[in-house]
Amino acid sequence: MLRVEDLQVSYGPIRALRGVSFAVEQGAVVGLIGSNGVGKTTTLNAISGLLPIAGGRILFEGQPIHGLAAESIVERGVVQVPEGRRVFQRMTVQENLQLGAFTRPRDPDVPKDLEGMYRLFPILEERREQLAGTLSGGEQQMLAIARALMARPRLLMLDEPSMGLAPLMVAKIFATLREINRSGTTILLVEQNAHAALNLAHSAYVLETGMVTLSGKGEALLRDERVRRTYLGEDGLSESDA
Repeated sequence: MLRVEDLQVSYGPIRALRGVSFAVEQGAVVGLIGSNGVGKTTTLNAISGLLPIAGGRILFEGQPIHGLAAESIVERGVVQVPEGRRVFQRMTVQENLQLGAFTRPRDPDVPKDLEGMYRLFPILEERREQLAGTLSGGEQQMLAIARALMARPRLLMLDEPSMGLAPLMVAKIFATLREINRSGTTILLVEQNAHAALNLAHSAYVLETGMVTLSGKGEALLRDERVRRTYLGEDGLSESDA
């Protein structure tokens, strides 16, 4: 579904990505893990059209999307849940969800999908008239995911969905992501909790200094000595990617 080939991104004279290549098969969950500042968020932002690329190609369903406007990429079915959630804090939960469907202004199924989000995240239905800025961190993360799903993504990209959340809420979020994937949505996941990411991912890639240095099945990487030593310490991987 998604193929990233020799992707290069620069911030001025600094080359943040130096030839990143990976693929995401339709229906899969693919993880990107790595230490702080290696370029994971940069990779997602380049795919989303939020950053210009200095080289390489990004193909979605066989068609190049690098160089397209961000809204055009969303319309093609690639939707990102950003790091830090970034909900519209002065709008209600329901208004946030309705904005998630901005690419579907005349779609009669939007109300049905809205109710589907409330079934997926029952707490959001209880809070539907509440301002998003008054929600807890976990509730805001649920809202950010639901808002993205309102665009009916074919590829859902998530950047650090567990960041700042209590373990119980992390478990709920990941259980929901598994359910979303089982319903047919392909997922590309950047995650600070490498253990949780590799347990969910069918396959994963390790980024170091702007390059992919290791890849494999999620379960195989969980057993890899290099991954265990570097990313699967007692506290897991804790980072805020640049």
